[in-house]
Amino acid sequence: MAGRMAWGGMVSALAVLIGVVFGALLLALPKAVTLLAVAGAALALTVLWKPLWGLLLFAVLATFIPYTTVNLGFRITVSEAMLGLCWAGAGWQLMTGQRRWRLDSPERWLIGLMVFSGLPFLVGQVTVQADGNGVVNWLRWLLNLSPLLLLPLLAQGERERDAVAAALLLGTLAMLLLSLAYFFKDRNANTFIPVLEKLKYAHPEAVKDIFSANYTRMASPWVHPNLTGGALVLFLPLAFFYAQCRQGWRRLLGASVAVLGAAGLLFSISRGAILSLALVLLWMSWRRVPLAGRIIGLAAALGLALVLFYPPLQERLSTMFSSSNASTEIRMDEYRMFPKAMARYPLGIGFKTEPPPPDTGLLGISNLWLNLIYKLGLPGMALFVLQTRAWWRAWRPGPSLAAMGEREALALGAGAGVLAALLTGFFDHYYSFTNVLVALFWLVMALNLQWARDKGGATDGRKTA
Repeated sequence: MAGRMAWGGMVSALAVLIGVVFGALLLALPKAVTLLAVAGAALALTVLWKPLWGLLLFAVLATFIPYTTVNLGFRITVSEAMLGLCWAGAGWQLMTGQRRWRLDSPERWLIGLMVFSGLPFLVGQVTVQADGNGVVNWLRWLLNLSPLLLLPLLAQGERERDAVAAALLLGTLAMLLLSLAYFFKDRNANTFIPVLEKLKYAHPEAVKDIFSANYTRMASPWVHPNLTGGALVLFLPLAFFYAQCRQGWRRLLGASVAVLGAAGLLFSISRGAILSLALVLLWMSWRRVPLAGRIIGLAAALGLALVLFYPPLQERLSTMFSSSNASTEIRMDEYRMFPKAMARYPLGIGFKTEPPPPDTGLLGISNLWLNLIYKLGLPGMALFVLQTRAWWRAWRPGPSLAAMGEREALALGAGAGVLAALLTGFFDHYYSFTNVLVALFWLVMALNLQWARDKGGATDGRKTA
């Protein structure tokens, strides 16, 4: 009884304090600013109280408007700020015993990578001469890795996992509807720039350069068309299997993302993403996954129709493997220069800047694993490979995929998305250190592991008597 009275007194005192603070704000600030502050504070308190709701909101924001920013003394995306709030709420519940944590081999290897990254961070702070806040960049990267640890804490039950998957697909659908609408309106990526300005995207000059470089490729809130393609291959397999395993509006949601996402992938003309998804589809067909052959046939028909009636796609795909293609030539130069970067920075360049460091005459590298070496050295890349191996061993699809249960199919959808994302690593580096997209990668991997581990046991993440 005394404990309840003390708790009630604390709540009352907090209510009075909040009232006084916002009353003072109302007197000192314009009403519009005060209302925004009140709404923001209410949202923050809600997420602290119910961190799963914050994770759902993160899933929608990160897939719909990933790089909308907010200034917290330093500029950070709204998505990452929401993820940080989730951890604040989850951390409190963990400390007070309301939740319990399960860390298996994939999670432990990721923690090892996070701990080791402190060494390249310190080395880079000393050896790399560049502008940039290495501390903030490092902490943001660690935050983006953390969904693999956060999801098992907040969403151990099927209902919670289904909500997270639906939130990811809802945000992706909103992104696709917005992007395709502008694309079909005039097929000029530059007309999308005002949208990103209203969404408070940083570095408007870089956005203009990206869209002007090839204005016939579909623009999206992911900004770079290759980044759009990379994001879509992560979610297309999940969307398809989600549609197969759910009924009603959820089936419609999954089917809509699968169909519109396939069109968006082709209109983004991301060659590496298209090839990666095609390889995953061939793997599923070889493993006799139900409907995999039909998916390949429909995808081929859709791709052929778009190639026939959209000349920019014809031109882009015709140069996919051409050595005379400008982007291919740049990539060859990057590979030739990479050994010099490894010799100069054996423990990586850390987090002060992105490759290449300024005034070194070096080039960056468009490869997931080599980019990890560039930033974290060979040990960092090795830890990532070991973590990926642990993930595969924890999930590894059974010998027969011809007859799968619902959870096995959902695990396959999420796992196939992760595989496709890893395959894009041979063509680009965005799943190594690209904020927000990295967080979505680890969140989808966490969904895959949770579905694969679920044998009908725990129903939620709260402690049971």
